[in-house]
Amino acid sequence: MKYVIGMDIGTSGLKSLKVNMAGDVVDQYSVSYHTEHPQSGYSEMNPEVWYDATIESLKYFINEETAQDIVGISFSGQMHGLVMIDAQGDVIRPAILWNDTRTANEVQSLLNTVGLDTFLAQTQNTVLEGFTLPKLMWVRRHEPDNFAKIHKIMLPKDYIAYRLTGNVYSEPSDASGTSLFNVKEGNWAQPLLQQLDLDPAILPDIIPSHGKNGDLSTDIQAQLSVSHDIAVYQGGADNACGALGSGITDDRMQMVSIGTSGVALAIQNDTDFENDGSIHYFNHCVPNQNYIMGVTLSAGYSLGWLKKLLNVTEDFDVFLDDLPSSKPGANGLLFTPYLLGERTPYNDTTIRSSFIGLDATTTDHDLKRAVIEGITFSIHDSIDIIRQSGKPVERIVSIGGGAKNATWLQMQADIFNASIRTLAQEQGPAYGAAMLAAMGAGWFDDFQTMREQWITYRDDITPNPAHHQTYEQLFPIYQSVYKHTQSISEQLLSFK
Repeated sequence: MKYVIGMDIGTSGLKSLKVNMAGDVVDQYSVSYHTEHPQSGYSEMNPEVWYDATIESLKYFINEETAQDIVGISFSGQMHGLVMIDAQGDVIRPAILWNDTRTANEVQSLLNTVGLDTFLAQTQNTVLEGFTLPKLMWVRRHEPDNFAKIHKIMLPKDYIAYRLTGNVYSEPSDASGTSLFNVKEGNWAQPLLQQLDLDPAILPDIIPSHGKNGDLSTDIQAQLSVSHDIAVYQGGADNACGALGSGITDDRMQMVSIGTSGVALAIQNDTDFENDGSIHYFNHCVPNQNYIMGVTLSAGYSLGWLKKLLNVTEDFDVFLDDLPSSKPGANGLLFTPYLLGERTPYNDTTIRSSFIGLDATTTDHDLKRAVIEGITFSIHDSIDIIRQSGKPVERIVSIGGGAKNATWLQMQADIFNASIRTLAQEQGPAYGAAMLAAMGAGWFDDFQTMREQWITYRDDITPNPAHHQTYEQLFPIYQSVYKHTQSISEQLLSFK
């Protein structure tokens, strides 16, 4: 039996799966680690931490008895992070991660000098604090000595592939989130690089997500005690791999993922589609597929905040058991999940959360329901944009924490007015990475065939018409809260 290994290089840990040719996960391994926050708003990590976690994981899977059976490795990776190496191949400084917010001035400067219209024309996306380009501009402004040392910049999973093979590449799904990549052309935006006076040579060459980066280097083979070649395939962005692992290989289904943040994703291959910047527009890790994606920054994060606020120590399954005790509409209570600002559709770092409708009859059940409804309303903002772009949204695959509670699944069906489908076996982006390795290894002729053989679904939840009618009335009220509290939130920040 032959196997591939899919590795998800996350923010707080690395999860790896060993998958056989039938698509079965036969083993898995996880390594936890912590990000560094040297200043308020900073989020960094030494890339060596990812490398050490990778080697530890590979040593778990690869031993003398099983080494010959491993044919390929691929990756899913957190997006947007900036890794810089010098001419000797050494890391110049800790990686600046996706959730680092130090670059507000750089973003504003880029929008003032380059302009939103140019970014939309050249990359099909606006530029945001979390994206890679503002991080690079921050280094140029604040650490000129480090900037001068740059030989190549990479994204986190690309750095790990480089450490395993010695070859520097990237691929379209991750490059799409740099603010330097033309999604429609599938390559680096050369006119933008020229305008920004950035040397194109510092950017990796682009290969397909399932393209072969190389074989494990002799040094890595020695560390792992293997004597045969094991191929390393480039991998994809975490959201793209999560979509692939959910069976989103064409436009027949959409995906909602509710974890710490929330994502709504839909394939968008219309060549006439023009992004106005309110949503992300990226290349998929499946060739010739693009997708649009909206992001809720504080999805599960809001639920964790409420759990901590109520001083509850029980796990989330128990915490949400009594959700049905509060009816749809949460007894007239609305919550906006803007604890960390909001991404889609506002791209607003200053907006903050609100409870609207608190009164003497409000219970803790209402608070829970309002938070869950608010998270789902926020994701519905993205679903709304997807529909307005001309995409019918009738069947959504739900993954993450939001797919583990029956009441929340029903709420998604009711608010989105779509059938909600769950996976029989959910393994997250690492499974999508394994699929990329399997495709790279030639196990399948195309992604559609692999989806049909590897992806199975469990349940289909349909909307409750009465509940949908309630939420249809509430949603515009929810949307109005942003308009009425935006300036108040901005003023209140001065009292922090």
